[in-house]
Amino acid sequence: MLSRWLVLSALVVVLDQVSKVWITAHFVFGERLYVLGVFDLVLAHNTGAAFSFLSEAGGMQRWLFSAIAVIASVWIVWLLRKHSAQTLFALALSLILGGALGNLVDRIAYGHVVDFLSFHWNEHYFPAFNVADSAITLGAGLLILDSLRSTRHTGH
Repeated sequence: MLSRWLVLSALVVVLDQVSKVWITAHFVFGERLYVLGVFDLVLAHNTGAAFSFLSEAGGMQRWLFSAIAVIASVWIVWLLRKHSAQTLFALALSLILGGALGNLVDRIAYGHVVDFLSFHWNEHYFPAFNVADSAITLGAGLLILDSLRSTRHTGH
């Protein structure tokens, strides 16, 4: 059962990397394409974590966030091995693992994460993100759902 979850994680990494290769081949840094009234494609680089946290830390964040991703990935694989029969929990962990590894590839290869999905309302822009970030966010949401379902079923 573990292998199907690892395959899903690998699929997330592949989708993430293919999308980043496409955007970097077709856009120059900072270029923006208005797609919809609330959505743009933009080539952005993030040297920090979510919402550019620590992006101005002078370079140490590349290795800090890489180390965190490696440690988290090892822990997630251990959890997947132990809980692979718990479908919702394993699905959530697989998405998070794939997202973490997708962004880890960027950090190691380029020193930054490639972001390109940009949502906005009028002039208020949400920070740009990518497929890996989306997988991590969806996985986190599914972990919360799994926790709520477990709490309801156990009465705690």
